[in-house]
Amino acid sequence: MSTATPRALAGVRVLDLTRVLAGPWCTQVLADLGAEVIKVERPGSGDDTRGWGPPFLRDAEGNETAESAYYLCANRNKRSLTVDIATLEGQTIIRRLALQSDVLVENFKVGDMARHGLDAATLRAEHPRLVYCSITGFGHHGPHAQRAGYDFAIQGLGGLMSVTGAADGEPQKVGVAVADLFTGMYATVAILAALRHRDATGEGQVIDMALLDAQVAMLANLGSHYLVGGEVPPRQGNAHANIVPYQVFAVADGHLIVAVGNDRQFARLCDVLGNALLASDARFATNAGRVRHRDVLVPMLQAAFVSRDRQAWLTLLEAAGIPCGPVNDIADVFADPQVRARGMVGHVGHPHAGTVPLVASPLKLSATPVELRHAPPWLGQHTDEVLREAGYDDAEIAALHARGAI
Repeated sequence: MSTATPRALAGVRVLDLTRVLAGPWCTQVLADLGAEVIKVERPGSGDDTRGWGPPFLRDAEGNETAESAYYLCANRNKRSLTVDIATLEGQTIIRRLALQSDVLVENFKVGDMARHGLDAATLRAEHPRLVYCSITGFGHHGPHAQRAGYDFAIQGLGGLMSVTGAADGEPQKVGVAVADLFTGMYATVAILAALRHRDATGEGQVIDMALLDAQVAMLANLGSHYLVGGEVPPRQGNAHANIVPYQVFAVADGHLIVAVGNDRQFARLCDVLGNALLASDARFATNAGRVRHRDVLVPMLQAAFVSRDRQAWLTLLEAAGIPCGPVNDIADVFADPQVRARGMVGHVGHPHAGTVPLVASPLKLSATPVELRHAPPWLGQHTDEVLREAGYDDAEIAALHARGAI
């Protein structure tokens, strides 16, 4: 009797023609959930992020490999196939694999796949059950459709930078490429919905994912703030546009976060700070009042916070049930006992490095748990293996190698 862990997406094959972050993030989630993901890369160079370092993974002798930490973050549980899709032989390989797949994900510029005969209309004419997901910067229609999309530019164009950074400073991007990551997650949701529809009706569909769309959607309450209130939300630094106090405060030895979510918590905060009367002040008794009078209230709170160090305040605030937390650096994050208890670092065997540490999936499923099955693949590591499975014999594979198609 098999003891293999059940996988939620077992039997689903994904042909991954993406690179950099949004597409690979999407396909990594699908791979984590048990799908077979074949990552198609350009021969000789592969995914651009392989070279986005240092740092690079080191082999058993301590020498740098050709795999950057950036590449490693988004490509676990996949197999790598190198194909030059600019060649007729390469296009034939992709077409054959697409006809054997459930999902195809690509992030080429609008029109590029059609020039290679690998667009959704062409492939789905032969394989109507195929779920075809295209990820671009701006989508397949609209005045900007032909533009290349980059996370940094999308954060600016999509409004995120206008609300990120100090109120009196310049606009700031977020420290990680969140427009890419938002889009990757939305694409994953769309693919799972399309597979559910395909299983119910027998028909695949086309998914048009745009970084700009995802970034605008993720404006969330601030987008609603403008649409409902007619006001452009300003930058608040580490403060919250609609809740006070909900920000970073300086303390004797650094900074901490205080996130008061309701009036009861504010009253308890005033008790902890030794100023219980502050909670009964008509200006501050309600959140709406605190938002309107934040310029008066926040300096009063800040003056109290500088009297103790961070750990002293965290102990007092936590005991009073007031949401709070430290501002950790990345080393602090991975040393945190809760992060460790949740298993957010995994180790997996690697053909050159012995083992490689990876940030683990946050998905915790009781019946179909995520598995860290394979390290991010070496460039072209599975080319011959995948082609044999697709029906190519050894002589054909050798000829494709000789012609530079793979």
